[in-house]
Amino acid sequence: MNPFLINEPTCISFSGGRTSAYMLYRILEAHQMSLPGEAIVCFANTGKEVEETIRFVKAIEDNWGVEIHWLEYQNAEPSFKRVNFETASRNGEPFESLIHKKGYLPNPMSRYCSIEMKIRVIHKYLKSLGWSDHSERCDWVGIRADEQRRSSKIEKHRTPLVSAGVTKEIVGEFWRNSSFDLELPNNNGVTMHGNCDLCFLKHHSKILSLVNEKPERAIWWAGQEAWVESNGNPHGDGDKFRKDRPSYKEYLSFSKSQKDMFPIGEDIACFCGD
Repeated sequence: MNPFLINEPTCISFSGGRTSAYMLYRILEAHQMSLPGEAIVCFANTGKEVEETIRFVKAIEDNWGVEIHWLEYQNAEPSFKRVNFETASRNGEPFESLIHKKGYLPNPMSRYCSIEMKIRVIHKYLKSLGWSDHSERCDWVGIRADEQRRSSKIEKHRTPLVSAGVTKEIVGEFWRNSSFDLELPNNNGVTMHGNCDLCFLKHHSKILSLVNEKPERAIWWAGQEAWVESNGNPHGDGDKFRKDRPSYKEYLSFSKSQKDMFPIGEDIACFCGD
């Protein structure tokens, strides 16, 4: 049986990366290049996705003729809002609003950012559309067969790329032969630039490399740590996103002098996907 066939209400969680976009293509292909009536595609924007990701989501809509429901967290009922390419936040506004509501920073032990800005935003939006039985188990996510650590934690029916044996090499080759692509480095279908630009779940060597490449990336993250420090909130990892590594202000200050100090390592798995 084709694992990309949909025959029940299904939310396709689109992160804005190459892997989840490839999953969407295979779903469209399985249904004669149209989205089945039981399916909906949702992109939850945190405001910290890079501009290339935002343009890629728009390119998917334009090139494949598929409706993508652009969503963002808001600190007011109903806790989400519909946006589009033109109105989507670019400066971390939803994320900052959530941090100020919580009063402390997300961290590896409390990844409330993904829960609140992606999982719950999509859930509440679908509920508002009348999906009364919706739960996270209705959502398909772009996890590949070579991501065993991530895929082992999710029900198989939610990961059609795993069932189809799709690896990063397959994804990379697809986009190299596509008429359009995500405008970020294609390292066999993945890139360290994806998702939130300096997500604290990225390996610290990647953070350092990304800050060295574009120092202004660290300003927003350092600003959130400074805000929490000024409020003296002891929750989580205190005034840092992670207590086991430098602050973003420190990354900014020594990125040039310590370039390539650390080998590129593996990120911590997150809902955000690729």
